[in-house]
Amino acid sequence: MKTVLITGASQGIGRASALAFARAGYAVAAGYHTGASEAAQLLSQLRELGADAETFQADVADRIQVEAAVSRMTARFGHIDVLVNNAGIAAPQKLLGDFSPQEWERLLAVNVTGLFYTCRAVLPQMIARKSGRIINLSSIWGICGGSCEVPYSTAKAAAIGFTKALAKEVGPSGITVNCVAPGVIDTQMNAALPPQALEALAEETPLGRLGTPEEVAACILFLAGEQGAFLTGQVLSPNGGLVI
Repeated sequence: MKTVLITGASQGIGRASALAFARAGYAVAAGYHTGASEAAQLLSQLRELGADAETFQADVADRIQVEAAVSRMTARFGHIDVLVNNAGIAAPQKLLGDFSPQEWERLLAVNVTGLFYTCRAVLPQMIARKSGRIINLSSIWGICGGSCEVPYSTAKAAAIGFTKALAKEVGPSGITVNCVAPGVIDTQMNAALPPQALEALAEETPLGRLGTPEEVAACILFLAGEQGAFLTGQVLSPNGGLVI
């Protein structure tokens, strides 16, 4: 049985991905930072689906916590076959000059440095087995940039560059590294936007609606499976046509 480790799995796209992998027969290591009750509910759902599952708590911006969590989950499941770097944070929309240095540093620490820590912790076992899948979460704002979203756009663009470079580096070891860059998805993170802003984004989307976490999870599952075996260094963007 293959094992997937998903960061930021207590809600939204991470939660939908954990459930999708469980239904596909994977063992699931589901990470969370502060959502302990949501993670407990997810674990119950995963086990109801018959999955071998466990949750773990870690701040992906903390190297020691990440290394300890990966060590625990590897001991628990024996190996990690798929890494889904979903954990991320957003910031309120505002002008660049209104962002504090602390906000900038925290956003990059979670959304970019977290990728470095998780991949660094998981890659040795994948390289040893000459097999593995890594899927990083970016955003359409990482592709085209978003006004009043400079720190977030910067972080998500970095995730794309990270993906492409790492794909070249570990491809000879049989490991694929890809990126999923969603459009506007109906998640708790986007629920913080004013209703009129969400309505406007839906109207700007050619398909006329927001995406669902389950639709993004399907893309992640595809990249992790055999059908995605010859894809690496790519950016798959489920965005309803908002960015083409």
